[in-house]
Amino acid sequence: MQTLAHYDLSELKLIYRVLHSQLMDHLDLMDAQLFEDIQSWLQTIARQEGIDVSDHGQWDAWLGQRDSGNEGRTGKRHTLTLVG
Repeated sequence: MQTLAHYDLSELKLIYRVLHSQLMDHLDLMDAQLFEDIQSWLQTIARQEGIDVSDHGQWDAWLGQRDSGNEGRTGKRHTLTLVG
């Protein structure tokens, strides 16, 4: 992964939030290398700032998500049907 350090952190967070919000409508984003690189970079920075990225509340709050609670997360869940 190339470093994304030369990009503004707030812009990367915004881009990630927008892409992440579109995952259910564009499942192919989950396999996009750019999406993975942005997520990995943001998680690296978050960890350096003491954020437990496995804690969805901490991660969402750090990203600047409006609704960072589990209720907001679980209310938006969908069931995926895998087509083989």
